[in-house]
Amino acid sequence: MAALLPMEAKLVEELPAGEGWQYEPKWDGFRAIVTKAGGDVAIMSKSGKPLARYFPEVVALVSAINGDVTLDGELILPIGDTLSFDALQQRLHPAASRIERLSRETPAQLMLFDCLSLGSEDLTKQPLSDRRAALERFHAREGRPALLLSPATRSIEEAQAWLAKSGGALDGVVAKRLDEPYRWGERAMLKVKTHRSADCVVGGFRRAKEGGQVASLLLGLYNEEGRLDHVGFCSGIAAKNRAALTKKLEALIAPPGFDGKAPGGPSRWNQGRENEWEPLRPELVVEVLYDQVTARRFRHGTRLLRWRPDKAPAQCRFDQLIHELRPAELKALL
Repeated sequence: MAALLPMEAKLVEELPAGEGWQYEPKWDGFRAIVTKAGGDVAIMSKSGKPLARYFPEVVALVSAINGDVTLDGELILPIGDTLSFDALQQRLHPAASRIERLSRETPAQLMLFDCLSLGSEDLTKQPLSDRRAALERFHAREGRPALLLSPATRSIEEAQAWLAKSGGALDGVVAKRLDEPYRWGERAMLKVKTHRSADCVVGGFRRAKEGGQVASLLLGLYNEEGRLDHVGFCSGIAAKNRAALTKKLEALIAPPGFDGKAPGGPSRWNQGRENEWEPLRPELVVEVLYDQVTARRFRHGTRLLRWRPDKAPAQCRFDQLIHELRPAELKALL
């Protein structure tokens, strides 16, 4: 089972209503299938890659469980009052000494939301309602501070309240059919993600490989020293608008574009080639939708919401962002 890919979710605009659904928080961490078979513990990512060597404290946690088990959950890592995705990423390091040190200084936790086997019993063909009951019994017996049970509800009103009241504390909500088995590798769940908006300065742009028109906008926010830091990009530009927008941007080309942290050059994603971009005078402001912020950058690409000619670029600062997840805001859930 550990070699199989976990069941995933399709992104939808609204949570499904009606009977037969279970709703759960969407946690912001590393999805993991965790197995204990005899004395062996495996932690597999959703892409099927082994994670156990990077989280020895979680291996020890699972090793202490009585009997064999297969669990579906999320590796999360609290630092102070914040769940830090950036700290999780820092664990993926080749140096065993660094991993060992970080496992002591900033230990990860395992948030559970499904039970796939207990002992020799395969639960994946059973409906979610039965698997959830088995998971709750398992957690009542084996739960400890770092082995957590994710909340679940059958009330859409409660799930909608999680989205409305949690601020930056949740990445979204997942909906699962109570009568369905566990479907390995399929997008058999539904998810609604929490999106927020931010006003950003357009500090540069990248051109399309063919034709030279704008392909993406490079976004910036002013830091505490008053310098413009690159924070992400927006590429969802309608084809019909690209020619006019390119002309508008070309009239503003002037270095440096970003006088704080600038877009990087060669990277592992471009095979070491320089990732070229055009710097702009910081005059244009755009409002974008984003999901999460990690290490003062938008973790994923953003979606263009509207241009803001009414907004002064100097007003586009970091203090408008909702940063990484805050467990203090989730006490009502846990």
